[in-house]
Amino acid sequence: MDEVFKALADPSRRRLLDSLNARNGQTLRELCVGLDMARQSVSKHLAVLEAANLVTTVWQGREKLHYLNAVPINAIAERWMNQYDRRRAGALADLKTALEGQDMADDFVYTTYIRTTSEKLWQALTEPAFTTRYWGVELESDWKVGSTVTWKQFGVTIADPEQVVLESEPHRRLAYTWHTFTPEFGRSVGFGDEAVAQMAAEPRSRVTFEIEPLGEMVKLTIVHGGFEAGSAVREGISGGWPALISNLKTLLETGETLPAAEPAASAQ
Repeated sequence: MDEVFKALADPSRRRLLDSLNARNGQTLRELCVGLDMARQSVSKHLAVLEAANLVTTVWQGREKLHYLNAVPINAIAERWMNQYDRRRAGALADLKTALEGQDMADDFVYTTYIRTTSEKLWQALTEPAFTTRYWGVELESDWKVGSTVTWKQFGVTIADPEQVVLESEPHRRLAYTWHTFTPEFGRSVGFGDEAVAQMAAEPRSRVTFEIEPLGEMVKLTIVHGGFEAGSAVREGISGGWPALISNLKTLLETGETLPAAEPAASAQ
């Protein structure tokens, strides 16, 4: 918490967050444009924001892209909202909303730190016994590149030859295409036919999990991308992933899921 508030106290760092809020996934060169700061100064500010977990980075080829990360803001909201009246809590919610707001064409990037091992986190991402507890979804696959991934949720089975594993490096990296949107799935989660048809018509997205061991903790970065502008799927998963990952983190660290947790983010 101290690192977060310290990072936000500097106006130059807030300008960098504003820039990422306006357009996520920028390189250092792009972030320097329009800022009256030397490249080295921008790099130092970004390092502070990364240390506070307000910014996370993803390599795309030779380019290092910077993304706004909402996890610390979620933590502030979770810690304080129950202790203040609704008006004060609303101010924190507005801050959270401002920092999470992104162009719907952006990749959704989320980073968190979990006190666990890479092996246990991999199990939690791939074994139905785990996924059903924090997600409410059974994922069936041998997790080899090219293999299909079958989704079972709310009594509905979603199988499609285009639901496949794209990358698989046990305990380090996993990527697969997102599920197909069927009428049966839509009815199971209360979506109207029009909404399901809109999601089904969009390009298939993909999700990537990057696992990095850090001593007694593991850094988990989720990148969900491949959306078109105004994507209905993008809007749905952006609200689902934070709740889902909070549930996953709680399960791995305490052995129990969050109280009254609902299946998060079929993530649509």
